[in-house]
Amino acid sequence: MRIDENRFELTRVLHTLLIDYWHDVDTNWGRNAPDYYTPDGLFEGPAASYAGREKIRAFYKWREDRGARTVVHSVQNFQAQFDGGPDKAVCHWFMMLYAADGKPVLPTHPPIQIAYMTDRLVNTEDGWKVTFRKFDIWFEGGTPATNPILDDN
Repeated sequence: MRIDENRFELTRVLHTLLIDYWHDVDTNWGRNAPDYYTPDGLFEGPAASYAGREKIRAFYKWREDRGARTVVHSVQNFQAQFDGGPDKAVCHWFMMLYAADGKPVLPTHPPIQIAYMTDRLVNTEDGWKVTFRKFDIWFEGGTPATNPILDDN
C-alpha cells in the first residue's frame, strides 16, 4: 500500500496537537484546553455537551474546583484524513481513560472508560482547531467520569 505523504503529515500534526491537548488536561487541569477549539467548537460527551470555548472553559474549571483527581487520557489507534479539502480534517481514535479522585500514588485499575472518538478540525490562521469532538463509549466501569449535569447546556 502506498503512503499519501499529505495524509502522513496531517496525521503527524493532528496527533501531536491531540497529545498536547490531553497532556494539558492531565497535568494542568485543562486550563489551555479551550484554546484548542474554534470559538463555537462543540465538546460532546456522554452525559453533557459543551458548546463554545467558554462552556468548555467552565467545564474544566468545574473539574479543577472539585479537588484532587489523578487522570490519564491515553490516545490509541489515531487516524486522520482530509475532509473535503486541505483545510478540514476528520480524526478517529480510541481513548482509554484512567481516573480516580485523590493524589498519586493511587491503586491501579483497568481504564474507567474506553471511547471511540471523532474529531472534526479546521485549519485557521491560528492553526488547526477542533470544531467538534464526540465521545462514543464502548466500555465503561469502575470509577465514574467527571460529568456535571448543568441546566444551561
